[in-house]
Amino acid sequence: MAHLSSVEFQPLRIAVLTVSDTRSLATDTSGQTLIEGLEAAGHQLHERALVIDDIWQIRAWLCAWIADPLVQVVLITGGTGFTARDNTPQAVSPLLDKAVDGFGELFRQVSLAEIGTSTIQSRALAGISNATLVCCLPGSPGACRTAWEKILREQLDSRTRPCNFVPHLKSLPEHPALQCGARS
Repeated sequence: MAHLSSVEFQPLRIAVLTVSDTRSLATDTSGQTLIEGLEAAGHQLHERALVIDDIWQIRAWLCAWIADPLVQVVLITGGTGFTARDNTPQAVSPLLDKAVDGFGELFRQVSLAEIGTSTIQSRALAGISNATLVCCLPGSPGACRTAWEKILREQLDSRTRPCNFVPHLKSLPEHPALQCGARS
């Protein structure tokens, strides 16, 4: 599996979507936690958005980013619990080409030390669609920090051995006009 890692760091273009009925971009500490982590690791924020917890609005943003040749990873925070308004897994699952079955399991395992058995109430999940990694995380800053520090930072680093997700993601277009900065 060593062929699935690289000696050189490859910065990725990552979109962040917050699913919340109560937050604004100004009060979105979970999305901001993810942005700080990805930028500190050397990746680039492609775009950030916030939507209410509605299956169709979540899908609209996600479909646009999956189809975008400049988006390699989508991180979604919020909507993974069990309330009637938690719809992120239902919105995302049908759009995935392949599920990353171990992601939710690993997230709950690493969360156990921090939040105890409450980790069982997380429906965190991940998958790949159109060579875009999509990760759905709980809506708390602590959960986003845990996911970033204990799973995503390494798996989005092309140097992580024996393997990481980078070889499975779309390559960015070569055209200089498509290499511009983030839209937001």
